Amino acid sequence: MGRLIRVLSIFGTRPEAIKMAPVVRSLAETPGICSLVCVTAQHRQMLDQVLRLFGIVPDVDLDLMRPDQSLAEITAAVFARLDPVIRDMRPDWILAEGDTTSVMAVALLSHYNRIRFGHVEAGLRTGDKWNPFPEEINRVVAGAVADLHFAPTEWARANLRRENVPEGKIVVTGNPVIDALNYAVRRADTEETARLLDRIGLGQTMPLAAGGPRVVLVTAHRRENFGAPLERICMALAELARTYRETVRIVYPVHLNPNVWEPVHRMLGSIPGMVLLPPLDYLPLVALLRRAAMVLTDSGGLQEEAPALGVPVLVMREATERPEGVAAGTAKLVGTDTARIVVESRRLLDDPEAHAAMARAVNPYGDGHAAARIVSALLGRHSVENAPV
Repeated sequence: MGRLIRVLSIFGTRPEAIKMAPVVRSLAETPGICSLVCVTAQHRQMLDQVLRLFGIVPDVDLDLMRPDQSLAEITAAVFARLDPVIRDMRPDWILAEGDTTSVMAVALLSHYNRIRFGHVEAGLRTGDKWNPFPEEINRVVAGAVADLHFAPTEWARANLRRENVPEGKIVVTGNPVIDALNYAVRRADTEETARLLDRIGLGQTMPLAAGGPRVVLVTAHRRENFGAPLERICMALAELARTYRETVRIVYPVHLNPNVWEPVHRMLGSIPGMVLLPPLDYLPLVALLRRAAMVLTDSGGLQEEAPALGVPVLVMREATERPEGVAAGTAKLVGTDTARIVVESRRLLDDPEAHAAMARAVNPYGDGHAAARIVSALLGRHSVENAPV
C-alpha cells in the first residue's frame, strides 16, 4: 500500500464544526487516509460541545477566542498561529467549510504553502459583498483559491461555473449539515433536552399536539442585523408574543455578543410568551427544532436543517445565499421589516394550508450522504493528480 494521504481539516465555529464533523468522521474511517484536525476555536464553548457530540479530538487546538475581538484581530491571529501548524504538518490536502473568517484565512494559507485546498459548501453567493457581511467576501476568497469545490446543490455549482471554475473541479455533494442533523436527531432525546422542554412548558409534545403550545424557534445574531434591524426584529417578536400569548411559545436562544444580548433582553425580557435562553448545545437545539411549528432566523444552517424536519422557515435577511429553499417553498425571505415579519408569521400560525404547503415541500439540501461523496471525490482527485506519468 502506498503512502497515506494526509488530509488536514480546519474549522473554528460551531456551524463549521457541525458541517465538518461528518466529513472528519468519514475521513477517519477511510483506508488510505491520515485524517488530521486543527481547530482555531474562533468560538470556544459552542465549538467544544460539537466536538464532544461527534467524538472528535483535535490534533491541534489554537484556542484563539478572545472577548470582543475585531475581525482584523481574529484574522491576524489565525494567520499568525495557523501558518506554522500547516508548515509542520505538511498535509496533501486542507479542507475547510463555508464562509467564516477562519475559512478565508485557511484558503490563503493553503495557497501560500502550495497545498491543495478543498472548499466544503462551495459556491454560495448573494452577489452583494455587504450582505451577508463579512461572509460573502470570505467565501469568494475561498472559491478563488480552491482546487476542489464541494458544492451542496446544482445552484451552487452554477454560481461557480459563472465564475469560470472548471467543471472538473466541482463536485455536487449535498450539504453535510443534513448528515450531521440525521446523526443528532437519533441522539436528541436526552435527559438534558427533556429538562429544557419541561422548563419552557413543552414536555415531550410535538408541534401541533392537542392542547400543547406551538413553538416558534428564533435565531437572530448576524452582524448586518446589529442595531436598527435587530430592534425591528424584536418589535415583531414582541407583537407576536402578545398576540399568541396563550397558544405559542416564542423560544429565542440569544447569542452572547453584546450587540445581540443587550437589545434582545432589554426589549423582550419581560414579555409573556417570550422564552429567552442562553445559546443552546446542538442536541437541545435539534430537539426544539423537531418540535417547532416554524422558524424565524437570520442564520444559514437553520435554513437547511429546518426543511429536513418539515419545519417552515422565515428568513429575516435582505438576501440569502440559499435561494434553493425559497424556490422549493421550504423558506421565505421576509427581511427585517417589523410589519412583514408579523404578517408572514401570522399567515403560518393562522392558516393550516399555508403551513402545510411549506412543511411538505421537498428539502433541496441533500440526502444525508454528503460526507461520503466528499471523501470519495477527494480520493479520486488525489489519485488522478498523483498518478505516474
